[in-house]
Order: sequence, then C-alpha cells, then structure tokens
Amino acid sequence: MVMQQYLLTYTGVVFALYLHHIIRAIEVPLDPNIQNELPQPPTITKQSVKDYIVDPRDNIFIDCEAKGNPIPTFSWTRNGKFFNVAKDPKVSMQRRSGTLVIDFRGGGRPEDYEGEYQCSARNEYGTALSSKILLQVSRSPLWPKEHLDLVEIDEGSPLTLKCNPPPGLPPPVVFWMSSSMEPIHQDKRVSQGQNGDLYFSNVMLQDAQTDYSCNARFHFTHTIQQKNPYTLKIQTKNPHNETSFRNHTDMYSARGVMETTPSFMYPYGTSSNQIVLRGVDLLLECIASGVPAPDIMWHKKGGELPTDKTKLENFNKALRITNVSEEDSGEYFCLASNKMGSIRHTISVRVKAAPYWLDEPQNLILAPAEDGRLVCRANGNPKPTIQWLVNGEPIESAPPNPSREVAGDTIVFRDTQIGSSAVYQCNASNEHGYLLANAFVSVLDVPPRILAPRNQLIKVIQYNRTRLDCPFFGSPIPTLRWFKNGQGSALDGENYQRHENGSLEINMARKEDQGIYTCVATNILGKAENQVRLEIKDPTRIVRGPEDLIVKRGSLVRLDCRIKHDSTLKLTVTWLKDDTPLYIGNRMKKEDDGLIIYGVAEKDQGDYTCVASTELDKDSAKAFLTVLAVVSAPTNRMTALPKERPERPRDLELTDLAERSVRLTWIPGDDNNSPITDYVVQFEEDKFQPGLWHNHSRYPGSVNSAVLRLSPYVNYQFRVIAVNEVGSSLPSLPSERYHTIGASPEINPTGVQGAGTQKNNMEITWTPLNATQAYGPNLRYIVKWRQRESRESWSNETVRTTRHVVWNTPIYVPYEIKVQAENDFGRAPEPDVIIGYSGEDYPKAPPTDIRLKVINSTAISLQWSRVYPDTIQGQLKEYRAYFWRESSLLKNLWVSKKRQSVGFVGDRPRGIVSRLFPYSNYKLEMVVVNGRGDGPRSEIKEFTTPEGVPSVPRYFRIRQPNLETITLEWGHPEHPNGIITGYNLRYQAFNGTKTGRTLVETFSPNQTRFTLQRTDPISRYRFFLRARTQVGDGESIVEESPAPLNEATPTPAYTKNHVDIATQGWFIGLMCAIALLVLILLIVCFIKRSRGGKYPVREKVEVLDHEDHKVDDPSFDYSDEDNKEPPGSHTSLDGTIKQESDDSLVDYGEGGEGQFNEDGSFIGQYTVKKDKEETEGNESSEATSPVNAIYSLA
Repeated sequence: MVMQQYLLTYTGVVFALYLHHIIRAIEVPLDPNIQNELPQPPTITKQSVKDYIVDPRDNIFIDCEAKGNPIPTFSWTRNGKFFNVAKDPKVSMQRRSGTLVIDFRGGGRPEDYEGEYQCSARNEYGTALSSKILLQVSRSPLWPKEHLDLVEIDEGSPLTLKCNPPPGLPPPVVFWMSSSMEPIHQDKRVSQGQNGDLYFSNVMLQDAQTDYSCNARFHFTHTIQQKNPYTLKIQTKNPHNETSFRNHTDMYSARGVMETTPSFMYPYGTSSNQIVLRGVDLLLECIASGVPAPDIMWHKKGGELPTDKTKLENFNKALRITNVSEEDSGEYFCLASNKMGSIRHTISVRVKAAPYWLDEPQNLILAPAEDGRLVCRANGNPKPTIQWLVNGEPIESAPPNPSREVAGDTIVFRDTQIGSSAVYQCNASNEHGYLLANAFVSVLDVPPRILAPRNQLIKVIQYNRTRLDCPFFGSPIPTLRWFKNGQGSALDGENYQRHENGSLEINMARKEDQGIYTCVATNILGKAENQVRLEIKDPTRIVRGPEDLIVKRGSLVRLDCRIKHDSTLKLTVTWLKDDTPLYIGNRMKKEDDGLIIYGVAEKDQGDYTCVASTELDKDSAKAFLTVLAVVSAPTNRMTALPKERPERPRDLELTDLAERSVRLTWIPGDDNNSPITDYVVQFEEDKFQPGLWHNHSRYPGSVNSAVLRLSPYVNYQFRVIAVNEVGSSLPSLPSERYHTIGASPEINPTGVQGAGTQKNNMEITWTPLNATQAYGPNLRYIVKWRQRESRESWSNETVRTTRHVVWNTPIYVPYEIKVQAENDFGRAPEPDVIIGYSGEDYPKAPPTDIRLKVINSTAISLQWSRVYPDTIQGQLKEYRAYFWRESSLLKNLWVSKKRQSVGFVGDRPRGIVSRLFPYSNYKLEMVVVNGRGDGPRSEIKEFTTPEGVPSVPRYFRIRQPNLETITLEWGHPEHPNGIITGYNLRYQAFNGTKTGRTLVETFSPNQTRFTLQRTDPISRYRFFLRARTQVGDGESIVEESPAPLNEATPTPAYTKNHVDIATQGWFIGLMCAIALLVLILLIVCFIKRSRGGKYPVREKVEVLDHEDHKVDDPSFDYSDEDNKEPPGSHTSLDGTIKQESDDSLVDYGEGGEGQFNEDGSFIGQYTVKKDKEETEGNESSEATSPVNAIYSLA
C-alpha cells in the first residue's frame, strides 16, 4: 500500500494532504487565524523526562504543557491515584499550564514527594496523557567509616584495591588519587576498572611510594567524598637501588621477580554473558595480570569489529561499541598475551531492545462520513505488546463507537460523524520499557478556504517555467480547478500541469499565456476562489557587448553594451572590473549603450563585464582591455602613418576533414600599419545554442592555418578575428559548416548534489553537459539512488532536465546517488557515487537541563544537555539562545524588549551570552537549529544581571561666561547600569605643553551643574567626568574649556628653559628709567593743558569706541582668525596681544570712558578700572598691570 504525500509551503502556511485509496487525512494549516477557529482536542507539547532526578536543594518542577481549543485543563495522578493539588499548600500548578511546582522554601522533605506522576490534559473533545514520570530525589550518601590495614604483597604479584563507593542517585563518578590529591598514574600495568576498583597487573617496588584513595564525585551536589587511603608494603627479594634496576636490560629478572603467564582478574573464568539494550553503548572489559603486564586485543567471532562505531579505551582493556543494534549480537573475545603466553576470555553479547517506533500514530483530521485509520507499530526485544486507550481509559471499557474498529495495532474509522472526536493513546511496552503516544481524531466540517493572498501578480520571462500557487483548505477536502480569463473549461494537459497541492505549473510561458487565472476550490459546504494575474515579459539580452581591445595608454576607449529588454521592467546596468563593482570616476562616463574611458591608464587593464538586470532576469557580456605603454621611437615616414584596427580575415577554408579534427585556413586582412599579434578562432553550433559564438582557440599573428580539435556530433561553423595593438577586427564571414560524427559521452555531469527541498523528498541536481560534451542526439541522464548502507537495489529514472525529485523519503537519511549521461550512441563511463541527504524537518526537541551562571554584569554562561540525534531530523547547525531584556531593576526606566539571539555552532553543551545590560531582569529560551530552521523552544529561564559601572554622562557642556568662571553642565548616563551614587570630576589647567596639578570634585547623584572659579585667566582647563555606582566608576567623558579669543601660540619665552627676567638687575634698572620718563611726560602734558592746549584724543576715543562695539558678547564661537596675531602687534610678558598705536597715551587709556574728562584731563594712573560690560567685551585687549602699560607705550 502506497502513501502519497503532497506538501505545499506558501509564505509560512504549511498545508498537507494524505491520500490512501478511500482513506484521506487532513492536516490543519499553521495559520493562526484558522487554528484559533477550529476545535482541537488536547495535544501534550511539553513534559518532563520519564526518569526524573531532582536536586533536593531546589524546588521541584514537573513539566506538563498542552495545546488545544478550547484551552485544556490539567490534573495529576501519583502512584496511580488522583493527586489533589489543592490540599497540599506546598504544591501548585502554573497558570495556563499543568506544570507542578513543589515549593520547599517553607520547609519540608523532598523525599516525601517521590513517586510516579502522570499528567492529564482535557477539554470537551478529549483527554491527552503524559508519560509516567518517575520522580526521584538525588542522594549523596556518606562513605561508611572503615579502617584499612596495611596491604603487604610480594613484588610481581597482582593486586586489586576495592573502591565500593556509596550508592548515589545518580551513581557517582569514581577516580583514584593519593591522599595529597595527586592523580594516580595509570598505564597498561595499573588501571581503574569500570566498577571503580584499581587493578595492578603486577606490583612493583615504586608502587609503595604513594598511597591510594578512591574518590566519588556526586553530580547534583558537586561534592567529592574520599575513602580512607590504602598503604602498600612491597616485599622484594632483591632490594637494590632503583637506578641499577632501571639500567638493567631485564628489570624483572634483576629484581628476582618470576615472569608469569597472563590470567584474568576481571571477568573471571574463560567465558561470560552480557545483555545490552539497543541504542545504548556496549562496554566490554578484560583486565589481566601477568609479568610482564599483558597486552589486550579484541576480536569478534565470525566477523570484523564495526570500525565506524568501535573505540578502544583504558589502554585497550575496554571495548566500546556505540549505538548498539541487533547485528552487534554475537561472541566477542579478548586475548591477553605477554612473552610468557596468552589466554582468552569469550563474552557472549545479546542485544535486547526497549520498544521503539516503526509507525507512531499521527493526529487524524477527517470530514463527516470520511474514513481513516490510526496505526501504532512498534518493535523491540522481546516483542512489545500494544494497548489502546481512548481519553486516558482502556478502549475496552470505553463507550461503544460503531464507526470504530480495533484490529491489533490499527484502529479503522468508517463513516465518522461530528461528535466522534477523541484522543487515543497507544502504549507499547515490554520488560525493558514502554512508549506512550497520543494521537487525536478530530471530525471537522469546514467550507473551502483559499490561503493565498488575494489577486496576486506573477511576472515571468517568456519561455520560462512558472507556477501559480493556490493553497487551499476545507473539510471535506475540496476539489480544485483552474480557469483562464473566465473560460468555462478547466486547464489541464499540454502546456499546463496541475498538482494536488493546488499549484498550476506552466511548462513554457508564452505571450498567449498572459491573462487572469482563477482557482476555484469546491466541497459540499461551498466554494472559494482566488485570481492570479500572469504577465509575460520579454527577456533581457545584450545584443552588442564589449569586445576585447588593445589600446595605448592615454587614449580614449569605448566599451559597447547595447541592451534589449522589456520596457515595463526597470533596467539596471552595472559594470564590473575583474569581477568586482567598477568605480565610475571622473575619467569614466557611463552611457545607455556603453562605457567611455578617457585617458586610459595602465591600471585600467583587465576584464570588463556589463551586467544588465531586471527584477526577473539578467544578462552579461565580458571583454578584456589591454593597455600598452607608449614607446618613443625615432620619427620616420612609417611611424607617421595612422594605426588602426586590422581588416577582418577572409576566404576561410576547411580541409583535412577528420572525425575529431579539421584544418582551418584563412587569408589575413590588412594590418593598417600595426602588425597583427593574434588570431582568435570562434565557433558556433546550431543544436543547443544557435547564433551564439564561442572562443575555440587563439594563434600567433604569424600563422594563417591551424588544426582545430573537435567534439563529436557538433555542427560546427567557424570565424576568425584578427588582433593588433589597436584592437580587434570585425569577425570574418563564417566558414561552411562541418558536422562531426556522434559517439557515446565520455564524461558524466559534474556538480551532482542531493538535498531535500521538503521534509519528504530529495532533489538531485547536476551541471549538464554542454554542446561539445553531448557527443550525440537525445542527450539524457540516468539518475540512480538508494539509501546508504542498505541492501536494497538501485532505483533509477531517466530524465532530460537537470534535476530529479525523489518523493516519499524518510527524514534526513543519506543516499547514494549516481548520474550517468547517455545519448543514442551509448552511455558514458560508470559515474562516481555521490552522497546526498533527503529533506530535513524541524527539530523535535529543545535543549533540556538548561543551567545559567552569571559571570559578571554583562555576561552569563550557559550549559545544557544535548538533544538526542534522532530528534534533530537534519544536520545540526547550532544551539541558539534567544534572550530579551524584560525590565530594569531601576524604577521607571524604559527598556527595549527586542529579542536577541546568539548561536553556538556545532554539537556543544555550553556557551557564553555576552553584551547584556547590567542591573536588569532577563528571560532566555533555547532552540535546536538545523537546515530547516528552529525547533521547539525550551522552557523560559529567568535571570538577573548584577549592578555594573555606568556609561558616560549623556552630555557634557562647558560654558565660559567670563574670564573668572567656567560653568559645567552634564546629563545623567543613558545606561545607569545600577543605582547612581554620584559623579567624580577631575580637572587640571594647561597652557601649551605645561599642565597644572589635578584637582578632584565629588558630587551627589542629583547634582548636574558646577561652577569653577578660575585662578588663571590665561590657561585652559581639561575636565574628566564620570558617573559611579556601588560597583565603581564608569567611563570618563573628556572635554576642554574653550580657548580665549586672543589666544596665540606661546612664544619661546614660555619654554621650560625660560629665565624670569623680572628678577634681573638690568631689567629693574630699565624699568625705573622708563617710569621716570613717563612721569616727566605727564608733567609736560599737565603744563601744556594748563596753558589751554588741546590734546587730540576725542577723535581717537570715538574710533576706539566704535571698534569696541564690534566685539560680540563672548560666546566662544571662535574662528582661526581669532587666534592670529594682528599685523603690527607684539606679545606681552603674560601672553596677551597688544595693538600698536600712534599715540602711546591713547593706547594706555584705550579710549575707554572714565580715562579722560571732557576737557581732556587725565584720570587714573597705570591701570584703568572698566565697567563690567567693557571688561567682558575687551577682556583680552588691555594690559592689566603697570608693566603691560609701560610696554604699550614703548
């Protein structure tokens, strides 16, 4: 009986139809709008493992989640009896879930809750059951106190040190160390057995140099318990020093130790039996004594050890066979040998099996009056028994259902009716375990629905294959028909191909296929329809592409690219140079039909590709540009002649005709004053690509005849192109045609691959043979495939396309694939076998046992248990963690809850999630990712990141309203990462390369403003501001105060080697003389004034007042000109700039108000006090000391 499965994937909507004669099953699409409307019996989506061991220090969570419509309710049984959750205050169920939570924060013994639990999820359409979950509390019992006597033994004798660890749950990991916690060195003489005992094949004197203690490490408590150590006393017959024995050629005879044949220490005797379960690892062990220590070898009676899953361990004393199957049953024997002899031990291995699925029952959705069946087939050793339940009760005691018939492992439904929905459980069990599967039967009556968007527009290039999709759903399964332009007859046959999933495939789209297509889905409850508009577009073609050119450096080049395309599609033309995008600089000009390069340089040499593309297709053409350097030569009559491209060759002739070769002869054209360097021979064939010319070969410019190698069954036509340093000639006229004789192909297709496009298929693709490789008519491909490592015969199919799809394949299994070329003359040689894989399905299980550990405020470490390989259903790409910031621990701080993810590539059980925000609540869940996509999500884990250091303040502004103060303002950090406890400000003055000492200010969390009183009006300040939390200081934000308006480059007088001239004697004398001179001048001025003379200062004052008003209020929006020294100025000792003046007294007074009376009399002495506004406006233009005043007069 053949089950055909058709799968349609359409923009996230998956719809499946299963057909089997009159039995039809429906799978509801994953469209939430549809699923939320349809009734659905419960389905268990998450449950704890069957053998569930918990840590007694933690609360207990027993998972049970289910979906259904209406939402299911949950109940539990414990040890087969109803478990009343409401009566136990320590027990509760999570909201909208059946997960049990047992809370021990108020006290209690976890051991009191051990037992076998089972969850039921029910709604009005049925009841689903979880597996029986055996809950056990982890135990780490103490090692019983014991006194170990001194172990006395003769050198060379075998010895076994017993471990006997306390029985833990799960069992502890055992290892041996000395009492000083040094590991015991192990080799083929001394090693630990699987039971934890330490075996000595023979004891040597150095074994007494340490003691031996057995250690047990318990998984859940992460504790290590140590047994009292054994102490050895070795009796030796020849107690010489160790060095003399090491240098002896026979160590044992030198010690007086008798060499002995091997004997087995474990297992005992010559034979033993071992039973192992299918799917687990088989571990066989043989430990032997003897002098010298024996070597161990393993064999299987009547066959070879399976090399792909066999591993030798513990110095060859243990044989591990992974993933045991029935064919691993048989007799294995270990051979222990040394130079004194050998012995063997035979182990008879029998493989038993817990039940495993052959056909797991699947959910069944039927329409009224339809038939269906549930199949539950399992295998095992011994053969499992099958028991059916309905809604959690044995089917024998369920109410009778006339439409249901139980026949062993199958339930057949006939003429089902509304109200027959239920959940069926299949229990397959034997002495080694059991399987429990839920499968519901839902009877639906749903009118047809079209799942695709309305009124789609499909564009396709003429003569291409296309497909119009019309996914649909309904119960009973609707009948789908296609119509074109409202015509009455359905489309089928000829150029159309209808698929059961609703798609209409057009093998070759022609202009007449353009129009409006209507799909109509019909069942007894109604009909639905949708329209698809198909537009046929002309292909994009480059009708004249660029040609190979040879040009001189500095010349102009044009590369052609004339394109024909559909006018309704947007055309994009791009140029590539050496297969990378070409930068169109100022030397290049891109035109509609080509590319122009002005002043060609040597760097322009290379491959140029014109790519013409639309949203549907593209075409490209390539040419090579050769740039020649300009070589100077003596001017003569020949070099003065202009050079041009050569004339095209002519009079092509074919001679010496043979099966695989022909001689082509041509007459060269005029070289146009530039010698011909090359001839390019091209060919065209009229079977596969008529009208398309291909390069065949290239020959030197000195020849005009060549023997061409040909392929069988090609109708050749040749032409020749001449090339000189200027460029290529036009192609010659074509030669006459020559048809070679056919032959069988000599090569097979390359690039053979096999990969699934859907979960139940495998698409085999390959690179086809070209026209010169076909070798004959009717080229076709024989595709063969079979499952890898199976004994089945090859399946095969002969096709003429470049792909073949194998349907009804198991999920992600390896296949052997061969693709062989064949034509009417015969087949190519036997092809190589390629390994491909059938389609992947989404992973079935999420990672479990997820453990989080906070590393710091921005990172956590993750550990999880790997999923079983059979649940991956494809190639494992990565384990992926999705995490999002749920909230900040700071109140009223908005956070983005955008989901982020990090992938851990490969089969690994741990990883690190970084770039987290400190002081935040996070949630995290994990999935398994294969080539198909994400699997189901794990349970959500919550964690909190600790407080961290804050980010920089949001802004930091510096204002300088005057020369005395600087005002600082800043914002709170954008990411506080904790509770802000304050701000730290460090600042220092600097002037050029000189810096002052660093000062520190500390502010409260709410202070965001600070005013600094300047002690130095000349220097600038550099500020370092950072926020702090309890964890520490964050990153600093650095700003500098603005430069003063008249800041100039420091003069050499301010270098570190400067000597203060103010303390020099000659300088003091000079200053006194100048002061005396000024005093005399003042006296003269007063005398002249008293005589009625006028001092012409008024006009000067007015001019200076006008210039003062030009100085804006200081906003520190400086330009470079502000810092330049004005012409005719010089620098004072304090670094300020002074303007020279024709009148020294005017410069001294600076024309400001309050310096002279209206009558011109002098007011003040060496300094002048100005108004505050004047000071701010002219703060850098006036000397403020007598020294500066004196210099201004100088």
